Amino acid sequence: MAAQQLRAQTEPPSPRAQEPNWQQEFERAWELGRRGVPLPQDPDWKALFQRKPFERNLLQSPNPEGVNISEPAPRLPPRSPQGQLESLGNFSGWTISTEEVPPQADKKPGSKAQRFRWCIKEQQVDLLAEGLWEELLDSYQPNITVMDWYEDSQLAEVVYQLHVKLLAADGQTALGEFHHQGPEAAAVPEKKNWWHVSHVFHGYGPGVRYVHFQHRTLDAETPGGFRCTRATDSSVSVQLRD
Repeated sequence: MAAQQLRAQTEPPSPRAQEPNWQQEFERAWELGRRGVPLPQDPDWKALFQRKPFERNLLQSPNPEGVNISEPAPRLPPRSPQGQLESLGNFSGWTISTEEVPPQADKKPGSKAQRFRWCIKEQQVDLLAEGLWEELLDSYQPNITVMDWYEDSQLAEVVYQLHVKLLAADGQTALGEFHHQGPEAAAVPEKKNWWHVSHVFHGYGPGVRYVHFQHRTLDAETPGGFRCTRATDSSVSVQLRD
């Protein structure tokens, strides 16, 4: 016993696991030097590495209603009650509102007995809070990609709108915009009644700090029940250029 105690006192302590060089880990993952990306000032490289600011979907709850583009968009049963949208899934991060459509705005034949409204869902992404940095956004200006899928519910000629803005530090001033509505007359759905829309912002200039993402889907109250247009797999992501 005494010999064991002596050895324990004289043996050097086992080396402790060294903390990784987080700047090197981040460089290895994203090759900032090769791409000519300006580095942030006084960064917390460990937090930056763990945040994974590139290629990640920056929207919360991108599939809030749980529908899947690999299957046809599910139909509500006839005469289904119209409930609060938030009760149908996980809408964390989304601000939800509605806007009534004046009757004369609908041109679909035989729809006089129907009442239409837009269901508006939106999020504002704080790019700095998501791990990006000012030097990167102002000088290098990485690509900012937005994508969405929506159902061709055939409730009207236009059943979906997408409005995306790149905003300055005040959260109000638009430095870039993209707008889309559909379905387009000459297009065809890409997956089982689902339509895809995407856009890449590039060369947008300095000052961008937020991305405001808003999509609007058409709902209808009909004699046969409530019908809605669904959207899913919404995304905002940032990519470094090769």
